[in-house]
Amino acid sequence: MVPYSADWPVSARREMEVLAEAVGAGVCEVHHIGSTAVPGLVAKPILDLMVVVAELSVIDGAAACFGRLGYCGWGELGIEGRRYFTKDDESGARVAQVHCFREGSADVERHVAFRDYLRAHEAVAAEYQGEKLRCAGLHASDSHAYGDCKADWIRRVEVEALLWYREAAAGGR
Repeated sequence: MVPYSADWPVSARREMEVLAEAVGAGVCEVHHIGSTAVPGLVAKPILDLMVVVAELSVIDGAAACFGRLGYCGWGELGIEGRRYFTKDDESGARVAQVHCFREGSADVERHVAFRDYLRAHEAVAAEYQGEKLRCAGLHASDSHAYGDCKADWIRRVEVEALLWYREAAAGGR
């Protein structure tokens, strides 16, 4: 975990533009998600990006483009309807991961709602930071155990975030 960096949104925007251009016309949206997308939040310095496409066949057809950009493809990797790619730097450290979903996927709404909820609710973001630090302290060298540790907290808050997000979309914010 490292303190928030104002460079993250700049790097994310640059990488999002590169990805959108590489994938092409089938891209509907590209989002910066995850902890690096929430100002002030500590995070692993790995950009989480989400490419939303009209059809997943667009991503499947662009797999070689991802490879030329330095990404390694992992298929669905445990989430049905996702295409997942990771990018490491020259030293082998992870610098970005890209989650690709079809437009209208519940996973798109879930990721955007959670990010926007944390951005809009400073106290919840601070609580999440505490949970992240607690789990990182318990599982410093095991990223899977770290993820499992904070999963219940995330699932609970995702319910709140989705309700808030849908209300906002309906004009209630």
